[in-house]
Amino acid sequence: MAIIVTSIFFIIIGLTLGGGGLWLVTLGGSVFYLFAGLMFLITAGLLLMRKAVALWVYAVLVVAALAWAIWEVGFDWWQLGPRGGMIILLGLWLLTPWIRRPLGLRSPTGITYAANPWPLAVPVILAILVALYSMTTDPHDLAGDLPKDQVTANPAVGGSVPDGEWHQYGRTPFGQRYSPLDQITAENVSTLKEAWRYQTGDVKRPDDVGETTYQVTPLKVKDTLYLCTPHNWAIALDAKTGKEKWKYDSNSGMNPDRQHQTCRGVTYYADPAVAAGQPCAERVYLPTSDARLIALDVADGKVCTSFADQGVLHLETGMRYNPAGYYYSTSPPVAVAGKIIVGGAVNDNYSTEEQSGVIRAFDINTGALVWNWDSGNPDVTTPIAEGQTYTTNSPNSWSVFSVDEGLGMVYIPLGNQVPDQIGINRSENVEKFSSSIVALDIATGQLRWVRQTVHHDLWDMDVPAQPALIDLTKQDGTVVPALVGPTKQGDIYVLDRRSGEPIIPVKEIPAPGGAVTGDHTAPTQPISDLTFSPEPLQEKDMWGVSLFDQLACRIDFHRYQYEGRYTPPSLKGTIVYPGNFGTFNWGSVAVDPERQIMFGMPTYLAFTSRLIPAADIPPRGQDEKGSEQGLNRNDGAPYGVFMGPFLGLLQIPCQAPPWGYVAGVDLRTGKIAYMHKNGTVRDMTPLPLPFKVGVPGIGGPMLTKGGVAFLGAAVDNYLRAYDVTNGRELWKARLPAGGQATPMTYTTDDNKQYVVMVAGGHGSVGTKPGDYVIAYTLP
Repeated sequence: MAIIVTSIFFIIIGLTLGGGGLWLVTLGGSVFYLFAGLMFLITAGLLLMRKAVALWVYAVLVVAALAWAIWEVGFDWWQLGPRGGMIILLGLWLLTPWIRRPLGLRSPTGITYAANPWPLAVPVILAILVALYSMTTDPHDLAGDLPKDQVTANPAVGGSVPDGEWHQYGRTPFGQRYSPLDQITAENVSTLKEAWRYQTGDVKRPDDVGETTYQVTPLKVKDTLYLCTPHNWAIALDAKTGKEKWKYDSNSGMNPDRQHQTCRGVTYYADPAVAAGQPCAERVYLPTSDARLIALDVADGKVCTSFADQGVLHLETGMRYNPAGYYYSTSPPVAVAGKIIVGGAVNDNYSTEEQSGVIRAFDINTGALVWNWDSGNPDVTTPIAEGQTYTTNSPNSWSVFSVDEGLGMVYIPLGNQVPDQIGINRSENVEKFSSSIVALDIATGQLRWVRQTVHHDLWDMDVPAQPALIDLTKQDGTVVPALVGPTKQGDIYVLDRRSGEPIIPVKEIPAPGGAVTGDHTAPTQPISDLTFSPEPLQEKDMWGVSLFDQLACRIDFHRYQYEGRYTPPSLKGTIVYPGNFGTFNWGSVAVDPERQIMFGMPTYLAFTSRLIPAADIPPRGQDEKGSEQGLNRNDGAPYGVFMGPFLGLLQIPCQAPPWGYVAGVDLRTGKIAYMHKNGTVRDMTPLPLPFKVGVPGIGGPMLTKGGVAFLGAAVDNYLRAYDVTNGRELWKARLPAGGQATPMTYTTDDNKQYVVMVAGGHGSVGTKPGDYVIAYTLP
């Protein structure tokens, strides 16, 4: 009976692998799956005939699979397992007495001798030994140390922020995500304990859009933390105890057309013209998802009615096209030189008639418009007259700005013009400013310089991250005011922030052609010498938990159009790698201005996009929700686009892990010192498996003078601490929800250093929702 059941099982496997393998061969792929399918069928036939040679045939399959797997991926356990795991397990089954006895010989005396196991046992044992050895190696790990020496003792940070406080999203106007606190060190961080936790009460609702996320970094001023929630509540907490001081609900409501329901932070401002203790002498400004900016008194959370329209600035003013839910603010604006400078997010790929990406500076006390810089009309920055409108659909900036008040510049990471994947009829200004870093004059809004990171962007590679500013000491001893700009492509642009000229070289490389009719591609694309951009995908990089889903991913790989980085969108479908999730995203990187090093979390996920002729797009449904994944309609364009991550049959990535790392860079040399896999599959699988695969993440890191880096972000719901010198994990704390935010640190009047992490989950990556603010400190 065992022989018959096994044979039937082998026939099913053989037909599946053989049929799929034949399809793969016709597409130009590996012949192994076809070969394996035939070997399973031959083995099944021999088993049914009770022939002991079946074990020999299967042994050939084991040897071939082992040789093929090592040839393709070396001794990489996570890639060897899917290639050979099932074959080895079935080989062990064939070695059991239930299979070998029916294949044996019966003596004249009636004694049955089981078939000789060794022809099959030897290759099976060899394969097991190879698997065990591969578990001890990590071909993806880059080990090394960053320099420990302090390059400068008194680095510029862009403003006067007390050591124990955190006044802006990146702590200071320079956006470094670095704290000079050193109470917590690499030697004692393992003893960190939870000090308090607070729940905001703002949890994801059943009718919320998919990307309802907690991405907030709290501010700490004096003895109070200030933060916001996805539905745009502003909250003040006692920094020592976590007790709520006040809460303000902006009543921004819910709109299914919003692609993002989030708030990354509030903006703090102390008015020097108002005596301390007077109403609204200190304020926080709350951006909302219904396009408002609200000024609140830090003392009690009440609206400061002297600002704008009874305390509320309406950001949709001046927009020619303004349906509700299409324009909103997800990031905190910057306060500088008596101004508050604001960008905004637009819904990607809804229409060719979307809101302007204008950057505006308002008087921080009155809300009066001071200047406007519209990338569609960049030369005119004087405030537009009442009744006039900004350029429709110009590239926008949804992320966080950095400021160097000494140089008089604000640094803006710019996005793309929508539709992201269609570049037909883009204007000269759009082509110049899309996917770039621009420097604007703080006083006038005039353009000072622009550095483009993608030419004629067809992949949604908008610059997503707040640039980090640092005064960089070069190898020859000269000090250059530098800007460190991470991008979705994985390039790190290290620029002279006075001029935008590269400090670390940037070169142009040839790019693939083949855009759809009416569009074009840029002949070359820029790439920085400091890059985390991955190697182009190959068929052998396709993955799965078994031969079957790996085979399906290989077939899909060949069916899509793919010629490496910057393969243009197509009607047959295109692989986008790095995907528009980004090697780096809004979490940016952290830099230590004293040691002049960088710590980041590169993530690698391939996406796919497929253009759909407008005539084939179904009518808009009543139950549609805002999302960047799935069907993007692009109303008014000749094509819509269907896009999402490149996933296999089991909804896991088609590309092999690792998908996420922590990495350290010496900014003086531009060299990557280390890259280590980051995160486990604990919260990606039905069982809480602790395997450290290196998982995706979205969020940002934070560095301290104590030599410790803190990072949540990964999809396995932990806050981790690392030795910033070598990237070694030193400590981790289990979070009650997804930690897709950026931690911060501060001290209180008892001289204790705290680390705070907000854990509320991220809708797009599917982490557990929640509403937690958690503080940790040494015992």
